[in-house]
Amino acid sequence: MIIFRDEHAKSYDEWYTTGIGSFIDLVETNAALTLFAPPAGSKILDAGCGTGNFSIKLSKLGCIVSGIDISPDMLNIARNKNKGELSVDYLEMDFRKLDFPDASFDGVFSMAAFEFIEEAEKAYQELYRVLKPGGKLLIGTINKDGSWGKLYDKIAQEDENSVFSRAKFYNMDDLCQLNPEDLTASAGCLFIPPGQEVSNYSWDTEASLAESEIPGFIIAMWKKP
Repeated sequence: MIIFRDEHAKSYDEWYTTGIGSFIDLVETNAALTLFAPPAGSKILDAGCGTGNFSIKLSKLGCIVSGIDISPDMLNIARNKNKGELSVDYLEMDFRKLDFPDASFDGVFSMAAFEFIEEAEKAYQELYRVLKPGGKLLIGTINKDGSWGKLYDKIAQEDENSVFSRAKFYNMDDLCQLNPEDLTASAGCLFIPPGQEVSNYSWDTEASLAESEIPGFIIAMWKKP
């Protein structure tokens, strides 16, 4: 599993302050939380929480969140964002080997983390193990078949020091095959390709391309019987 060290951790949140980055985050958040829709009071595991982007959003929805990541530098940034008013507990942990009992969480949520995990099937089984019966497990990741996945793959091939040089990308079939029996929903978003002017990253453009473009980001969700 790829560990984001200090130099990457410090620059990670800068993406969300740009016009393009903030819009993409909004698009992916809308798609994921529309599917996941956790009730207030739910106990949620945010697996691969990074600097706490989604942990904070889930907490603001009234969830009790455990955010886990293998990178201590990312977690330090996440903890510094938590001023005490949010119900988030950040823990350093590899989610291929979770230190939680079976059926610990009402929901499990993982966004933009599976790209950086080795042994995806093992990781999935661990996330599924700690999910309570009736709970939802959601995974969102870059689509290897979309223009964004192809861009990041090109970057990885050209720069061995890129964070994407050790990443592995998936398409929707790959995600669904992790557990086809319990799959309940899937969605794609980010139809706007990279390299556009900032003004083109809008809801109108996103909607207009939804029927013609391959999604750059994909989401699958399962419900545990």
